[in-house]
Parts: sequence; C-alpha cells; structure tokens
Amino acid sequence: MTNEELKVSVSALYPAITFDETGEFLNAISSVAEFRSVMKTLRHNKELEFDFLFCLTCIDWKTHLMMVYHLMSKTHKHVLVLKVKLDDTKDPQIESVADIWKTAIFHEREVFDLFGVNFKNHPDMRRILLDESWDGFPLRKNYVDENMISI
Repeated sequence: MTNEELKVSVSALYPAITFDETGEFLNAISSVAEFRSVMKTLRHNKELEFDFLFCLTCIDWKTHLMMVYHLMSKTHKHVLVLKVKLDDTKDPQIESVADIWKTAIFHEREVFDLFGVNFKNHPDMRRILLDESWDGFPLRKNYVDENMISI
C-alpha cells in the first residue's frame, strides 16, 4: 500500500487524524482520546495489519511531550508513524499498548524511566535503566544534574 492509499484508508476509519508527509514515513497525528482505538484498529484491521511495533519513543518539546510509535506491516510491507501530543508535562499519561504489541513492554518502561510518561494499564511499570531512587527524568529538557556541563 502506498502512503497515499494508507492515508485514505486510515482517514476513512478515523477522520479526525491529521497527517504530516514531510519525513521518510507517513506520519499520522492522533488525539489522546482516540489513541487506544486507533492502535487496536491499526493492529487488527486486515487491510492495514500493523503487526510490528519497531520503535516507540518520546520527544520533549518543552511545552508538551510527543509520543511517537513506528509501526510496520510485515504482511503488506507498509510503515506508519503515529504521534500523540501529551499536553500535561507535569503528569504525562497515555494508555499502554503492551497488550497489542509485546515489544511495547520494554519500550514503554524506557520512556517511563527517561521521560516520566506513565503508561496506564502497563503490566510492569517500573524503571528499566535507572535505579528506583533516581530523581527526575534525564531526557526531559528541564532536567538538571549537578554533574551536567552547561554551555
């Protein structure tokens, strides 16, 4: 399926989704409210069948966080990036997709550990890289450490 065909298919299912075609992959932007439904549809719809979550990360834009999910269909050979804006930087939360793609279990723990995003209904939400006593989230723009070199 081409990016244009993919865009048409996803838009037919979720008209509120917007698209950004400036990068290598087709980028879809979903609301937090629709996110869980969109992800289940992307995984289980036979026309789309995104059966592989190959990257899950977060971006700190200072005013908000952006969750980024890279999905691939090994069956249909198409790729989609789904982004979700999290406005609450004090207590960022989003539903887990670990029950949809098992690879998300560790990716979500990493994002929790380094960005502080809480994944609701995650089966094992705890730090994965840093010690449990670690204070703060080192990949956030507002993170300060006494050992950091400032310019």
